[in-house]
Formats: sequence, C-alpha cells, structure tokens
Amino acid sequence: MSDIVKIVRTVHDLRKITAEWRDRGHTIGLVPTMGALHAGHISLVKQAKKKTDRAVVSIFVNPTQFAPNEDLSRYPRDEAGDLKKLLDADTDLVWAPNVAEMYPEGFSTSVRAGSTAKDLEGAFRPHHFDGVTTVCAKLFNQVTPNVAFFGEKDFQQFTVLRQMVRDLDIPVKLIGVPTKRDADGLALSSRNAYLSEAERKIAPALYAVISALAAEVAAGADIPSAVTAAKRKLASAGFAKVDYLEVRDAETLDPAATASGRPLRVLAACWLGKTRLIDNVAV
Repeated sequence: MSDIVKIVRTVHDLRKITAEWRDRGHTIGLVPTMGALHAGHISLVKQAKKKTDRAVVSIFVNPTQFAPNEDLSRYPRDEAGDLKKLLDADTDLVWAPNVAEMYPEGFSTSVRAGSTAKDLEGAFRPHHFDGVTTVCAKLFNQVTPNVAFFGEKDFQQFTVLRQMVRDLDIPVKLIGVPTKRDADGLALSSRNAYLSEAERKIAPALYAVISALAAEVAAGADIPSAVTAAKRKLASAGFAKVDYLEVRDAETLDPAATASGRPLRVLAACWLGKTRLIDNVAV
C-alpha cells in the first residue's frame, strides 16, 4: 500500500484517470466533500468502496453556496489531515481543484435548484442550494461517477440533488448514507468545531428532541401541537434560536399537517451561540 493517496487538481488529469478506469470496466463512486473530514465522511468512502470498484473523494470548499455573511473564510480546512484519513480508508483518488479550476475566468452558468429547495434551508440561505446544485452538476460531469454518496444529515440537500439528477437526466445514482453520530447523539459535522465546551454539552439535546417528536408523530400525535412543544424543549435546553423545526414529506419536503401514510421526516436548524446546527430524523 502506498504511503500517500493519489491526488489530482486539474480536470484534464482527472479525466485521464477516470477514462482509463472506465476502459477497464470499473465502476466509479464519488463522495463530494468540503474537506475537514470526520467519521461521517469516512463512512461514505467505505460505502463507495463497498458498492463500486473505484472511490473518488472530492475536496472543494465551494464559495457559491456561501452567502457574504456566512463562514466561507473560516470554514475548517485541513488537507493534510484529510489526505491521511483518506489513505487509511483506501481511497483510490482525491479530486482537489482550486477555485480557478472549478470556476475559471468568465464562468457564468449555474443550475437553479428545484421545488425541494424553496424553504427550510432555502428560506434562511436563499442562494445556498443553487450553489450546491451547480457545483454538484460540475462534479458529476467532471468525475462521471456511476454512483454518488451523500450523508443524510444534510437531508434537504440530498433531496434537492435527487430532484436535480431526475429532472436533468444525469446518469448517476445517488445513495443516502445514514447520519453518523457521536455516542451522545450529536450528528457529526465539520462545524461542530465551532462549539464551546459548554455548548457541546447542550448540543445533543437537538437529536433527543427531534427523535422524541418523530416518535410522537408516529404514534399519532397532533403535529402542530407536538412541534410547538418540541420548540419549547429546545429553548429550555439552551438553544438561543430555532430557525425551523418541521415535519415534512420525506420525498417532496411539503409540510405535513397530519400523518398521511407517506414517509415523513423531522428537520431542524437552530443556534447554539454563534454555531448553527442542523439535524433530521425519519418518522
């Protein structure tokens, strides 16, 4: 085994390697990331290794999905640490372009996210999903994977991308991988590094509250009343602000006022100090 994972930084070099793989009949799995990798990302790589012949991990902090007031400049970056983790996970190739390679001079085309992006994260980060769909469309065209793997922690993102792939006839299968959590239930996220020690102790309450809400809805509770009570629990736990706490149709993300027999999802975003946490669970 090599002591360094193979990394490419230009589309030309990437396509040369992936073309050779396809000529040999190999299937390709893509794990798109923004780096600062944790065990959740590595679980995606393991799925890619299990389900395809070659696993490609992209590392690119995508500026088009950040608003001017968001954390692009301070988003965690640790390429050396990421490459070590990916080597240990037996990753076949790392695709790590810079901004100029991904968005060369004169770049002006974008992919507009569909109806599943209209609210929840879309309401609080209006341009976010257009940035996500644009960069993922480019990644799918650059890598041409057979399968792409996404964590279900960003469930709305996965739903938006699933809609894009279907609507634009992009020949890639998307697989959602269950959220990886710490022992106390907190969903793993690169942004957890922002939490203070005191905030980190409070943070697991988010998962506890949405899990309890999902159980109540599954048991037939009145959804609006249960959601209101859950918001009070988050406030009591120490969350300063709840951007949203919703029960939605798991495919369309339309609001669910009553249990319809269709799969439902509880989705939440809230603030601990200056850190915004998102999470979701199936009903």
